[in-house]
This record gives sequence, C-alpha cells and structure tokens, in this order.
Amino acid sequence: MPENQDEFIPTRRSLLTRLKDWDDQESWKDFFNTYWKLIYGVAVKSGLSDPEAQDVVQETVVSVAKKMHEFKYDPAAGSFKNWLLLITRRRITDHLRKEYRQVDVAEPRPKEGPETSTIERFADPALPALDQMWEAEWEKNLMDAAMQRVKRQVKSKQWQIFDFYVLKKWPVTKVTRSLGVSITQVYLAKHRVARLIKKEIETLEKRMI
Repeated sequence: MPENQDEFIPTRRSLLTRLKDWDDQESWKDFFNTYWKLIYGVAVKSGLSDPEAQDVVQETVVSVAKKMHEFKYDPAAGSFKNWLLLITRRRITDHLRKEYRQVDVAEPRPKEGPETSTIERFADPALPALDQMWEAEWEKNLMDAAMQRVKRQVKSKQWQIFDFYVLKKWPVTKVTRSLGVSITQVYLAKHRVARLIKKEIETLEKRMI
C-alpha cells in the first residue's frame, strides 16, 4: 500500500468514463490512490487484520474493474460513492465469513450451555454500522484532502501555528513560546487556516458524484 496519499480526489464523471478502459493505467492509478485508504480504513474498522484489509482493497479494485462497464452515472439512481460501498461491503463480508468458518472449525461450540455464535466476535457489515464507518472515513479523507491543499496555500509558519494549536491542541502559551509568535498571531492563523479548509471542503464536495 502507498505510504502516503497526496489528497483525496472525489471521483469525477470524466474519471469514471476513463475507467471503462482497462488499459488506461494512469486513470486506474488515480482511482487507486484516491480510494485505497478509504476502503482499507473501513475494512480494518470492520474487524479485519492489516493483511485482510489489504486483500479487501485489492479485491475491491478488481471488482470495480470487472463491473465498471455496468455503472452508469445517474444521480437519481445513486452515487458512485454508494456503489463503491456496496462492492466493498461484499468483499468485507466474504472475509468475515471466511474467518468465521475457520474459527468455528477450530473452536466448536459446546453442546451444552447458552449458544453464542462465534461470528458475534466479528463486525457485521450487513448492519448500518458499516454505512456509518464509510461516511466517517469518507469525511476524514475529505478533511485530509482539504488540509493538504490549504497547507500548500499558506505560509509554513501559519500552518505550523494551526498544526500546533488546533491539530495537536497545544496551549496557546506553548505555541507562542515555541514559534516565537504573539497570541494575536496564533488566533489569526487559526481563523484564516480554518476558513480556507472549510472553503476547500465545500469545493471538493461539489465535485463528488
């Protein structure tokens, strides 16, 4: 898996059109770099291990490639985000069922006493919880993208102030001492960077399909 992701780019209609061509390696690379972290995060939070989550990412991308010709952009019928969630859900379910079968064979339930299915130890992707995790990861990726964009727009000192004060939650006095700035500069940097991030999020949301 890539160690870092430059930014989360909501899928555009133009990219979806290009993905219908299996030989368009650049577009598929764009798609993978955009969505692997989202799919991986949901898989891990569903109860899968790191290797299993990586398998889910790969299997989901393969499934998308095989089914891409079936997808038609129609806002009334549903978004690409929800279509991708459906495919991811199926891949996660496959892995959880496999894990359940392995544990069930290794640790058979006793014949006496209350019956508790082994699968109860694993997250059930059929529940609404997976939808909530998907939305949470989606929003997290969106925020990360917005922050990466803003980081390139503002001066490094302003970003440092925002990082220490807002993201790392340092006391304002510690920020002023560490960076040699005034309290007023801290508050102004926080306000400006937060406003730019909000603007970037709004811009990215408009590009979602």
